[in-house]
Parts: sequence; structure tokens; C-alpha cells
Amino acid sequence: MIFLSAGRLWLLVGVAALVVVYVVMQLRRSRFAVRFTNLPLLEKVAPTRPGWRRHLPATLFVLMLALLVMGFAQPAAAVQVPRERATVIIAVDVSPSMGADDVPPDRLAAARDAAHDFVDLLPGEFNVGLVAFAGDAQMVVAPVTDREALRAGIDRLAVGTTVARQGTAIGDAIATCVAAVRTVDAEAAEEPPPARAVVLSDGANTAGIQPSAAADEAAAAEIPVDTISVGTPDGVIELGGALQPAPVNGETLREVADRTGGSYHEAATAGELREVYADIGSSVGYRTEQQDISDRFIGIGLLLGLATASTSLLWFSRLP
Repeated sequence: MIFLSAGRLWLLVGVAALVVVYVVMQLRRSRFAVRFTNLPLLEKVAPTRPGWRRHLPATLFVLMLALLVMGFAQPAAAVQVPRERATVIIAVDVSPSMGADDVPPDRLAAARDAAHDFVDLLPGEFNVGLVAFAGDAQMVVAPVTDREALRAGIDRLAVGTTVARQGTAIGDAIATCVAAVRTVDAEAAEEPPPARAVVLSDGANTAGIQPSAAADEAAAAEIPVDTISVGTPDGVIELGGALQPAPVNGETLREVADRTGGSYHEAATAGELREVYADIGSSVGYRTEQQDISDRFIGIGLLLGLATASTSLLWFSRLP
């Protein structure tokens, strides 16, 4: 927390001075009572003091003043605010290796489920698009705020469908994400929206343009690419009736994240994949702003003022 008008906090010196004066007056009152040497007579003629209760209204009053001064100094707290026109493109590998069941029920099914959870984390005003890629990349759902259309697109993802060629074209997927951001609305060509891409795959690039070139294009467009490597070294798939190893390989994805200023993640289980998406979702498309919270201090201060008046009237039949 910071104070936008910190100089006004000097008024707290006045509040502290009131506390000092109050303490001095209480001490003087105690010394005056001790000077009266006939203590038995003093007990009879002096009214019974209410003890701690006589100090409570004063304490509440001082706290009220302190809070009002702090509110006057305009306290502000850092909050994350969704960026206007923020756009997120999710790219999912649908190559045959994504059918490996080392991440139950299989890599792609786990990716679909986690993608649904990820979409639920994003503010409703975000534009979200979906890209599927194997040997090439295709836009499945253009960036929209329509979450039902997006969920339907995620459910359509299947191994070996949507795309025309076999392979793993990570570079093409990134280039498709960048192109989607540039056409998200009429202003995007001249004033691109704040955007981020999330690319999920299990292997190295085997087709299309080089991921390094696509990553440089994304970096030039100020589009960080977060990458997720899903799978384990023990993954296998069935091709032509025979089992073939499909070990995860995240080196290309790590390089892409490094080049674009994104983050690289590894997920060997469905639970880890959800955690990765949650981690990305907590930071994507937000900016940090200092938000004025003086109303909180003023509100609490006014409540203390009411408490001061109430206790004083209840116990002493007067306002402080």
C-alpha cells in the first residue's frame, strides 16, 4: 500500500499531540487526588470513577482521527485490472503422439479438460481464440468473447483431425496465433491489442517454419508465448498395429518461451496440466494499477466516530 498524498500524513503529528495532552491531563488529575490527605473522607465525597470505560471514548476518538487522516492522504493498493481488448490465443497440438496415454486418459483429452478450466479463469471480456496444429496449423475458433463457441471448438479437438498434414508444426502454430491477434478487430492492424499465446505440445518441431523465426515475429509484435510441454519420457502410441515410443520433448518449447518473454512449463499429469493453466491464467491479460482505497479508511473512521458517541452517551450521558 502507498499514499498518493503522503505529505498529508504529517497531520498525524497533531493526533499524536492530542494523545500526549490527554495522558498528561490524566496524570495531573491523579496527582491532584493524592494531595487530598484525608483518604477516608475522599472516598465518601469523590464520585466513583468508571475505570477503563472513561478512557474508551477517547481511545476510539483518537483512532477515528488517525483513520480519517490516513484516508485524507489517499491510500492506494496495487490491484490487477483486466486489460481492454486483451486477447489470448490457445494453440493445441493434435498430432498422433498426443494420443499417448501416459497422461490419462490421453494427452489430448487431458489438454482439452485443462483448456476448459483455463477458459473459465479468464475474464468474460477477454477475446480468446483456438488454434489446432500438427503438420500445419488451422484457426479453429477466431478470437471471440463467446465462451460457448470456444468450448465447442475445444471439444472438437481430436488426434489427426482439423489439420491437413502429419507432423508437429510449432512454428506454424505461433505464426497463426500472431496473425489472429493482428485481425482481432478493426483497430488491431494499427493498434494491436495486448495479447498472449499459449502453446501446448509434446514434441519437437518437425514441419513448417522454424519456431525460432516465428518466435522472433511474436516477440516483435510484443506477444509473449507461454509454452506447455505435456507428457512423460515413457509415452507410447500405436501406429500400424505396433507400439512406438512417443517421449515428450520440450526443448523447442523452452526456446520459444525464452525468445518471446513467456514462461515454459512441464506437465506430466492431468493435475499438473491444470495447475499450469491456472498459473498462466492468473497473470495473462492484466495490468497492475494503484487503486484508491481511501473510502475504506474513511468508512471505518466514521464507524469509530459513531462508537465514540454511543459509548460516551451510554456511560456519561454526554457527547465527548
